Amino acid sequence: MKHFIRSIALLLVAAVGLPAHAALKVLATTADWGALTTELGGDHVNVYVATTALQDVHRVEAKPSLVARARSADLVVATGAELEIGWLPVLIQESGNAHIQRGAPGYFQASDALRLLEVPSQVDRSMGDIHPLGNPHVQLDPHNIQLVGHALTARLTQLDPAGAVYYATRAKDFDARWDAAMKNWEAKAARLKGVPVVIMHRDQAYLCHWLGLTEIASIEPKPGVPPTAAYLGTLVGKLTTTPAKLILLNAYNDPKAADWLAERLHTPSVVLPFSVGGSPEARDLFGLFDDTINKLLAALK
Repeated sequence: MKHFIRSIALLLVAAVGLPAHAALKVLATTADWGALTTELGGDHVNVYVATTALQDVHRVEAKPSLVARARSADLVVATGAELEIGWLPVLIQESGNAHIQRGAPGYFQASDALRLLEVPSQVDRSMGDIHPLGNPHVQLDPHNIQLVGHALTARLTQLDPAGAVYYATRAKDFDARWDAAMKNWEAKAARLKGVPVVIMHRDQAYLCHWLGLTEIASIEPKPGVPPTAAYLGTLVGKLTTTPAKLILLNAYNDPKAADWLAERLHTPSVVLPFSVGGSPEARDLFGLFDDTINKLLAALK
């Protein structure tokens, strides 16, 4: 009887197969890095995103629920360059998780794979919310997404060597689709080059750099500093003399100042998704750029 039971057990194991691959638990600081991790990791990753596109990622509370996610994470995927400086270090420290501490394999910074724009030669409080390592709002240049994808694939492989072929296959597929999409986006958006725009915050710098949009003014007098009525009045005078074609803001921004300017200058304001989930159309990384370019072109007509 014992031999019979053992034989049945072996047959059941053979029929069911080996246990499923244990997915890496990933905590991504933004929806963009969550979407990229899912593209590359597929069912080998279990991704939780700490923020939404309707939040200012500078200002996030390290809630107990996020600490619990960090405590069980195998990998944290962050932007870095001090974008999350106000909350992520606290979250990681409170988690007590040695695997995701800064410098450990389970801590990944997108900015480490990139050359940042707007690296200041000096920093002081009078300059506003300046990032000393450079502008960290890197996700609106698709070339940056691809570079981060290469580095993230290597990190996933380091943490899960058994999945190396799987990650390499997914990365190759993503690269092919992304290359084709970038060619389409850049061809479609060619007439945006040189278009004068007003921006809300420095988080649109990479988008302007990629598309060749010309920034002629900012609604914030200094990065992170809300505009006063006097400043907005001065801005109206400046933009009457040197008009903009578009006023850009993001889904998470308070639109009051932009709408006020748009009404007085008769210039369209464009609410961009900025991040995955920032509009119904921006359901993934491809949708993010599709919708961003569509909105810009529609407003330019």
